Amino acid sequence: MTVSNTTSPRLFVPGPLAEGAEIAATPAQAHHLGTVLRQGPGAALRLFNGQDGEWLARLAAIRKDRATLVAERLIRPQAPEPDLWLVFAPLKRDATDLVVEKATELGASALLPVFTERTNTARLNFDRLRAIATEAAEQCERLAVPRIEEPRRLADLLAAWPAARRLVVALERAEAPAPVPSAAATALLIGPEGGFTPAEATLLRRHPAVQAVSLGPRVLRAETAAIVGLALLQPPTGSYVAKPAGPPAPE
Repeated sequence: MTVSNTTSPRLFVPGPLAEGAEIAATPAQAHHLGTVLRQGPGAALRLFNGQDGEWLARLAAIRKDRATLVAERLIRPQAPEPDLWLVFAPLKRDATDLVVEKATELGASALLPVFTERTNTARLNFDRLRAIATEAAEQCERLAVPRIEEPRRLADLLAAWPAARRLVVALERAEAPAPVPSAAATALLIGPEGGFTPAEATLLRRHPAVQAVSLGPRVLRAETAAIVGLALLQPPTGSYVAKPAGPPAPE
């Protein structure tokens, strides 16, 4: 079977991938393959699961909302990714969607929502956000989908913060240096619309893991700050760690 690895549909699957492994597509994936892309039995696909690299596969069978995929051969081994988290105050729906999509494209390994005093969003649709992250990983050819954690209050997050991970915080109008990329475990914290309260800013400055930074002379929207900060914090190529530590466990 002759295929083009760069144009074949690319799907994230949760199960293990190995030669000959059969994977049941989700109803949404089957619908997308059959109805939207009009793929039929024998069509070439690319599969990844965040652990076993990227595999060339074929569509073995498809019917309405059911499809069977068969992995055939490894075409890209699993590779280490940046150990870079994004901690962000949830925004309005469209802005939060944008943050999740762009953070995935920029290689964030974990997304940690945090509630601050000025956060104006009380609920998050995690199924929607995980679907956005998955689609972004499929599109940008990442080999993993970032974890999306349950939200925590800022004080709780800081109390449980791992000592070995620096926490880069973008503070508006702060006399601080620009973010510096590093191979060390790092997280970027972006506040809500309206910024942190004075009490929160004081709490952050007193935390031993916090490094205050400036993202430039202009006051950026929160979603723009997340994109700019992650872009500036990209670690040097070749310095990625194989197994990044997990985020702080909820209490």
